[in-house]
Amino acid sequence: MDLGSGAGVDVFLAANKVGSKGYVIGVDMTEEMIKIANETAKKYGYENVEFKLGEIENLPLKDNSVDVIISNCVINLSPDKLRTYQEAYRVLKPGGRILISDLVTEGKLPEYIRKNFEAWAGCIAGALEKKEYLDTIKKAGFRGVKIISQNTFYEPGLDDTLTGKITSVKVKAHKS
Repeated sequence: MDLGSGAGVDVFLAANKVGSKGYVIGVDMTEEMIKIANETAKKYGYENVEFKLGEIENLPLKDNSVDVIISNCVINLSPDKLRTYQEAYRVLKPGGRILISDLVTEGKLPEYIRKNFEAWAGCIAGALEKKEYLDTIKKAGFRGVKIISQNTFYEPGLDDTLTGKITSVKVKAHKS
């Protein structure tokens, strides 16, 4: 399952990896993105995908129904990241795992950045400090929470005080 699947790019890539024996679900909160994703799936003959309208804080899936969850820079847009990770934990099968790419901060962001529309659109304003982000995943019940890669990230032109404060992380964890 892909949290915040948008037009479905990552869902289609995952569908190619899992092949005809696998199945990939994309969840997005906008009807327009679900419509585009479904049109693309039909146009290119993807039969092992499904797109569901829903919010990542309240996933439209049954408990213990998914093997793997992916997400690419979407969870930091959630107003309730703990709830999002609790929902991910709920829908994962025992032994299921997550691989999440997201932005975190190195230290606190200035308040004016947190309220800046461009910073929200750029996935920066909602980012948590790295330790708090990892602790949130653990609080939701996940085990083996580990950063598998990280890179300093900066969006030129937004604010020079952000240099070195934004980090892109890939985190893996599993449901025990």
